[in-house]
Amino acid sequence: MDKMISRGLLCVLLCSLSSSAREHSDVLKLTDADFDYLAPEHETLLVKFYAPWCGHCKKLAPEFESAASRLKGTVALAKVDCTANTEICKHYGVNGYPTLKIFRNGQESSSYDGPRSADGIVEYMKKQAGPDSVLLHSEHDLEKFINHFDASVVGLFSGTDSSQLAEFLKGASLMRESFRFAHTTDLQLGQKYGVTHESILLFRAPRLSSKFEESVVPHTGSLSVTGLRRFIRDNIFGLCPHLTKENKDVLRKRDLLTAYYDLDYLHNPKGSNYWRNRVLKVATKFSSQGLLFSVANRNDFMEELEEEFGLSASDGNELPFVTLRTRTGDKYSMREEFTRDGKSLESFLEDYFAGRLKRYVKSEPVPAINNGVVKVVVADTFEEIVNDPEKDVLIEFYAPWCGHCKKLEPKYTALGEMLYSDPNIVIAKMDATVNDVPAGYDVQGFPTIYFAAAGRKSEPKRYEGAREVKDFINFLKREATKPLILNGVKEEL
Repeated sequence: MDKMISRGLLCVLLCSLSSSAREHSDVLKLTDADFDYLAPEHETLLVKFYAPWCGHCKKLAPEFESAASRLKGTVALAKVDCTANTEICKHYGVNGYPTLKIFRNGQESSSYDGPRSADGIVEYMKKQAGPDSVLLHSEHDLEKFINHFDASVVGLFSGTDSSQLAEFLKGASLMRESFRFAHTTDLQLGQKYGVTHESILLFRAPRLSSKFEESVVPHTGSLSVTGLRRFIRDNIFGLCPHLTKENKDVLRKRDLLTAYYDLDYLHNPKGSNYWRNRVLKVATKFSSQGLLFSVANRNDFMEELEEEFGLSASDGNELPFVTLRTRTGDKYSMREEFTRDGKSLESFLEDYFAGRLKRYVKSEPVPAINNGVVKVVVADTFEEIVNDPEKDVLIEFYAPWCGHCKKLEPKYTALGEMLYSDPNIVIAKMDATVNDVPAGYDVQGFPTIYFAAAGRKSEPKRYEGAREVKDFINFLKREATKPLILNGVKEEL
């Protein structure tokens, strides 16, 4: 009997401990009632505003929880349920979920625009901890600060009352989420780098040091926040930066050539720079033509390379795979093997700048028969069908798995049947999951429908109306360049 009671008590105790462990969380739970006095207790605080029913919030939750545990003692993470705490969410302008914001000493600092994985959140928020700019007291402090995986911006000033220092700190406060800042009021710390007066130096990441460009870049001219921002923007990446998932959106604002290979700066920096130096050698010959060069880990972008360039994991072996993507969306790939002397890359670029390269376009095969009431368009026939200067074209961009697209299909087919005898208009559709969407067409969801009028192909008009057949007909009556012929009968103007 006593053994049975003991077992029962042990079970209750274990169940209680298990339940307690499940309920434990390193993410602070804030509400309308306590936000204003709990948030200021933390120098740096990342707050997730969410709704319990939100799918993206549920996906983020375990990553956010893991990041909170790993950042414990460095940066605090908190959450606010906006369905139960409408006042605080309204105050901070939350209108979508999840919304992440960074607070400093209780004051909103900025929106969080970093990665949503635990690793990404940890790495991003570690940069947010501490002061906007680190105060350096010695040469040892300086060398330790600049010997980092990322680039560093260091201000050297004559004293704490320097107006230049005040402006530098203002800039550091605004840009700390993107760059690393430090400063000193002892000019002698900069003697090694030729500093004789107040200066700002940009130290590129030591792992990217090469003979093809300077590792330390001095800021010239008067200092202002705008000037500092421009100086960093123009110099931070150098001739050939390391493209990552975190900086890809910034780098791809320019025309960008990327060499993808087995790059690993953590475990094999020397091997990683072997191919980068060959890219740099060629980059020095073309750097004045507005093209940015980069290197990247192939595995980090494998899914993208398969999706956008048709590259398989077995292609290229240890040799780099080279792509060129313009800021307008044109894509090119170097199909010739990357030679160790760089000649193949040089030849590829000469052809590109001479206009001899053919754009890479992801496209389904051209249909052998295409005489249905709704014309099937693939990327390789988009120019021929949609950009036919003599015809008006209504084109639907769809995804095979999209429920709204499936619901639209019979109505869209009925529209095609009504206009099939009209020689001046084409009703068309394109699977946007397996065909590249041309520039000028913004397709973020499905279905997306555009009207490309005859003679105005550079100005496609997005269809925003209801999706019944009569709504499409009314739209086309207004927009078509010629009177419609419905079911064989010409409409009067």
